[in-house]
Amino acid sequence: MSELLDQQARSPGHPCPSRLPARPFFAAGPTVKPPGWELDQLSDAFLGRTFRHPDGLARLRAVITRSAGLLDLPAGYRVAIVPGSDTGAIELALWNLLGPVPVDVCCWENFGFTWLADVVEQLRLPDVTVHRADRYGALPDLSRVDFDHDVVFPWNGTTAGVCVPDAAWIPDDRAGLTICDATSAIFGMALDPAKLDVITWSWQKALGGEAAHGMIALSPRAVERLETFRPDRALPKLFRITRNGRLNEEIFDGFTINSPSMLAVEDVLRALDWCERIGGVPELIARSRRNLDVVARWVRQHPHVDFLAEDPRTVSSTSICLRFRHAAFDGLSRDRQAAFVDRLCARLERAGAGYDLAPHREAPPGLRIWGGPTVEATDLELLLPWVDWAFAETLHEFGG
Repeated sequence: MSELLDQQARSPGHPCPSRLPARPFFAAGPTVKPPGWELDQLSDAFLGRTFRHPDGLARLRAVITRSAGLLDLPAGYRVAIVPGSDTGAIELALWNLLGPVPVDVCCWENFGFTWLADVVEQLRLPDVTVHRADRYGALPDLSRVDFDHDVVFPWNGTTAGVCVPDAAWIPDDRAGLTICDATSAIFGMALDPAKLDVITWSWQKALGGEAAHGMIALSPRAVERLETFRPDRALPKLFRITRNGRLNEEIFDGFTINSPSMLAVEDVLRALDWCERIGGVPELIARSRRNLDVVARWVRQHPHVDFLAEDPRTVSSTSICLRFRHAAFDGLSRDRQAAFVDRLCARLERAGAGYDLAPHREAPPGLRIWGGPTVEATDLELLLPWVDWAFAETLHEFGG
């Protein structure tokens, strides 16, 4: 940092700010740990023992029951820990549930298109309707979704910063199942679980947990489908959650399909402690909204920056995606814009002002700032002047 300040003193055209964020971690996953987290909080992890021991199972059950309680899931919903992070959870749902009725898939960013590829190219289902946004930043026309069909969609497009505005577009009397990838929304946005028959997420987003573990919540209607529909496709062991035509109750009681990391389990238990201590999910959502408000004020003051989401109602409060609207930046080729963003982000990292702010590789060149509840608004307030400085320095370097 001192070398950077010396450099700026020699070139005072764009002086850098003097204060750094206390925690300059803004990656979209794994995300920053909850405030106050310390590694020694995991010293009581159930390590070197089988998770099948009653003490190990008690910890796994606690993750399940406490998560369900914090999320206020409707009566009858079943929750399990599954392998493979959110990807494993959503694909487990697709492989087990899809097939008996037509499928509608809603996609407007990278992961929605990934689930579409699973449905069409891997499962090769014959009757699929695609509701596709024609560009990053927009939603498809959700009014055209047919809820007599099964419906697959992300609540929040992590790579576009575009979320559904609410659950009003989902009817209560739907005939099909709604299968929602909620990983970058749950614990950070107001969902309506009763409108969602399958909800999937991971610990590495709003909870600031470790990666590789996923979670799935199933409505009674989804459980009924599992127990009445026999897929004619092969199911890998990691996807098998039924036994002899019935739900495998052990999996929903903490007996996971494969061995979990008990260190990661202890870590997410500490995250759940923090959630409960600060006021539960309502406060988590409020923290994320305050973070978005900080960025929104900054956007309003900077005409060369805008949200990638085109409709203000769909701007994500967790994966906050931004684009540059400066004439000099717009005049660059796509490759040069990507190089510009790489250079800008490298400046921020060298300064220790903000890490992992580059967009997803499939998204338009810009910035992605994680604003989930484990991020402090004060750190965002200190980050943004550094973004101003890095943008000005990089623009000068690129001839702007």
